[in-house]
Amino acid sequence: MSRMIKTSAVSRRECPLRRSRKKQTGATLVEYAFSILIFVMLIFGAMGFSHALYAYHFVNHIAKEATHWAAVNGYSCVVPPQGDGSCNGTPPMNNGPASSSDVDKYVKNHAPPGIDQTKLSITGSSCGLGDTSACPDSTPFVCTKDAALSGVAGSPYPNYPSCTVQVQVAYAFNFIFPLLPANTTVTAPCTQAGYCLSSTSEMIISH
Repeated sequence: MSRMIKTSAVSRRECPLRRSRKKQTGATLVEYAFSILIFVMLIFGAMGFSHALYAYHFVNHIAKEATHWAAVNGYSCVVPPQGDGSCNGTPPMNNGPASSSDVDKYVKNHAPPGIDQTKLSITGSSCGLGDTSACPDSTPFVCTKDAALSGVAGSPYPNYPSCTVQVQVAYAFNFIFPLLPANTTVTAPCTQAGYCLSSTSEMIISH
C-alpha cells in the first residue's frame, strides 16, 4: 500500500516538468519560424540587389561601348565601295554614319540575359550623332550651327571628325521580389516606370 502511494507522488511531481517541456517546444517553434523568415528575407535581398548591381554594371559598360561605336562611325564613315572600308560596324548594324536609332539598336542588341531590352533607352542627352545636335563640348567650328550661319555648305556636322559624341543609356529597373515598393512613376532620363539607372559616356569622333 505504501509503495502505491509513493508511485503516485512521483507521478504528481513529473506533471509540471512535462508541461514545462511542452512550453519550451512551442517557444522553439516560434523562434525557428522568425529565424527562417529573417533568413529568407536576407537571401532574397541579396539576390535582388545583386541583380540591380548587375543591371547598373551593364548600363555603365554599354554606354562606353556605344559611344566608342558611334565615334568610329562618324560623318566621314562611308559604306564601301564608296568609302575605304575603314569604318566597319558591328553586324547587323550599318557601316555608315551612326544615328540615334542605330545606337539604340546597338545597345539593345548587346543586352545580356536578365536585362529587359524594352526598358533600355537612349535619352535626349545623347548628342554628336548624325540626327542630333552637336554636343556642347564640341570645339571644331564645323560642328556647330554657327558654321551654317557663316555660310559653310551643308553645315553643321555634329558628327564630324574631332567633334564630340555623347551617349546616355537609361534602364528602368524593377526588383523581381517585392523587396521595395514598386516604382510606378517615370523618372528622367528613363522612359518607363521603375528605378532609373543611367550612365553617360563621351568621346571624340575619330572618322
